[in-house]
Formats: sequence, structure tokens, C-alpha cells
Amino acid sequence: MNVAYWIVAGPLALFYLYGGGVKVVRSRERLRPMMAWVDTTPMAAVRAIGVIEVLGAIGLILPPLTGIAPWLALAAAIGFVVLQIGATRVHLRRGDRQVALNITLFLVAAVTIWPATTWL
Repeated sequence: MNVAYWIVAGPLALFYLYGGGVKVVRSRERLRPMMAWVDTTPMAAVRAIGVIEVLGAIGLILPPLTGIAPWLALAAAIGFVVLQIGATRVHLRRGDRQVALNITLFLVAAVTIWPATTWL
């Protein structure tokens, strides 16, 4: 079960570490080509989402590695499922039908939940 967890959680954590880090440090102008939704979202909210993504990525990796509070990996995976539900809703509300990445991230996070229960 550990191997299955790392196969799905590793790339998921890397994706969110990068995506969240970008949201935290880049300006609205540099984010706009990748994320059109930043035009209608306050930068404080964009930065907060970035921080949540980075913390979630850390939550997927560190607790299983250290054995300290391993339930946080499960919480992070569930959090990413909820995050992608919200992200998909934002895209659809804006009339943006390109939600394939959101659905993929939702599915990977959902699959991560099951092996994350190994540490409970």
C-alpha cells in the first residue's frame, strides 16, 4: 500500500507545490496567461489558495515520511478533493468549459485518499 500511495501522492504533491508556489510569488500579470480566473479574484485570495496548496502538498509528503501525525496525509488528500470541486465550479461559472485538468486532479486526489488511510 505504501508504494501505491507514493505513486499517486508524489506527483500530486509536486503539482500542488509548484502551482501553489507560483500563486504565492507571481504577480497577477504573470499568472494571467496560465490562470484567467485571477482577473476576477482578489490577489489576497489567489495568494491564500497558493498557500493552501503548498501546505497541502507538504501534508501529503512529510507526515508519512516522518511518522508524525500521519492522519494529515488523509486530510490533505480530502482537502485537495474539496479544492478541485471548488475550482471546477469557478471555471464552469465563468463559462470556461476547460476543466479536464481539474477533473484529473480531483480523481488523483480521490484515489490518494484510500492508500492514505494506511497510516491511521
